[in-house]
Amino acid sequence: MRNTVKITSAVLAAGALTLGLTACGSDSGSDGDALVVAASPAPHAKILEYVRDNLAAKEDLKIEVKEFTEYVLPNTATQDGSVDANYFQHKPYLDDFNKKNNTDIVPVGDVHLEPLGLYSNKIEKLDDLGKGATVLLPNDTTNEARALKLLDANGLIKLKDGAGNEATPKDIAENPKGLKFKELEAPQVALSLGDADAAVINGNFAVEAKLSPAKDALVHEAAKGNPYANFLAVKKGNENDPQVKKLVKLLQSPEVKKYIEKEFDGAVLPAF
Repeated sequence: MRNTVKITSAVLAAGALTLGLTACGSDSGSDGDALVVAASPAPHAKILEYVRDNLAAKEDLKIEVKEFTEYVLPNTATQDGSVDANYFQHKPYLDDFNKKNNTDIVPVGDVHLEPLGLYSNKIEKLDDLGKGATVLLPNDTTNEARALKLLDANGLIKLKDGAGNEATPKDIAENPKGLKFKELEAPQVALSLGDADAAVINGNFAVEAKLSPAKDALVHEAAKGNPYANFLAVKKGNENDPQVKKLVKLLQSPEVKKYIEKEFDGAVLPAF
């Protein structure tokens, strides 16, 4: 079922890619001198826009930001050259995507971490999550496993020994509250929060929904030692492109660190 949903999403979104590229930029689709970067709206696009508007000129760099609201097209567009780079994902997701899609996209510089959190509109503390409660999970492979690990770490479930970055609810060994899990595409989880007892929401979609891991989450991931830093990525072979290297330098600058800390108030953390 998960694969059917993901394939359908990609097919339906393919037309949106054409429309999106036509609607943005100049009549030719983009500024030929600009580095075109695919990004999730928040916080990725916001961070890129800050760099574009405040820092890029000093490096003689032009940046064009193209926003995508799901996780497949930014990578396929990077692979086929529709965009020059993307900024929306972490390493476990990229590794899984490359393996399943025969792509060769590589990270070129960590920028930030978005702590994954468990949220609810119905309860105010974790202990109030009742027996048989419904919990929403993102359905892409690595983020679902990450969500289950968060629940495991906080005593709501126990995963089987050896459950790794592809864990699903089938890998739950103990479920003392008899929690029920509903899997949705990651962008839909925050939008559906009111329809369930709780939901594990990716940090960028929490930001879009005006939720803060630091203030609103029942529990959230710890930043220390977290392997899920988001980074700028390019098709293999483009790592040393001068424009790409300039953008990495700016994304990892003290100015961007300060911007992230001030703008997102703990919902997004610098990872450099």
